[in-house]
Amino acid sequence: MKKISKVGIGVGILVIVAVFILSGSFFTVAENEYACVMRFSKIEKVVDTAGLNMKIPFVDSVKYYPKTIIHYDIAPSEVLTSDKKSMIVDCYILWKITDPLTFYKTIGTLGEAEVRIDNTTFNVLKTTMGNIEQAAVINQKNGAERNDLYQLINKQVKQSAVSYGIDIVDVKIKRLDLPDANEEAVYTRMISERNQMAASFTATGEKEATIIRNEVDKEVNIKVSDAQAQAAQIEAEGEKEYMRILGEAYDSEDKQEFYHFIRALEALKASLKGDEKTVILGADSELAKILSGETVK
Repeated sequence: MKKISKVGIGVGILVIVAVFILSGSFFTVAENEYACVMRFSKIEKVVDTAGLNMKIPFVDSVKYYPKTIIHYDIAPSEVLTSDKKSMIVDCYILWKITDPLTFYKTIGTLGEAEVRIDNTTFNVLKTTMGNIEQAAVINQKNGAERNDLYQLINKQVKQSAVSYGIDIVDVKIKRLDLPDANEEAVYTRMISERNQMAASFTATGEKEATIIRNEVDKEVNIKVSDAQAQAAQIEAEGEKEYMRILGEAYDSEDKQEFYHFIRALEALKASLKGDEKTVILGADSELAKILSGETVK
């Protein structure tokens, strides 16, 4: 009975040991990670497909690295432009591990990777910004010019990180600004420049408006002068035609006498306007002779 019990215990121990050994022989890999099989601090193989895999128990260990894109926010840093003016650059990095074997050999940990990325990005920013003037960065022109600068920074950081088994997906500039001590002076200068531009545009507009008004006044004067000259010519021609018609209408002595008679009556009528009804005429006046009934010769 005691013998059976010892055998049972021994079998149970063997089963437990076997289970323990078997459990140490397998490891799983998720979709979003790399699994590096380590043997005496050396990577034996890298598994990048999801599933169940085997390793030597008690000898091999597994180190995992993420496949996903990692966000790293870099602290704002101060750099100098080519004209020795300070600017504050605030950015973040999107990166991922593409070669876990190289990553392990050159860096090893995610924390150390972020330190390297931080240093690399700062060096690129310092070098790139040191080749351009501050005015070229803070100008109010088309933003595409700054996009070219951002692409250059992204390209250089990306090239520097390849040797670490890292791919820099993007370098995003959140803020590219002036130090607080310089902001007021620069904004004042920018406002002054905008005011000068506005004054220049206003002066140019007023000058062009004056030219246009002068041209319009000139054209108006010419047209008025031409119209007055034409009216005077038409009036002269009308007077001439009027005199011709009168000449034809009173071409005989009787007609002329009748004309003088009509004109005398018109003059008399004009003189009798208002309350004044008294007319003094001379004895030899033709009109007096007509009114007195004498014959006008």
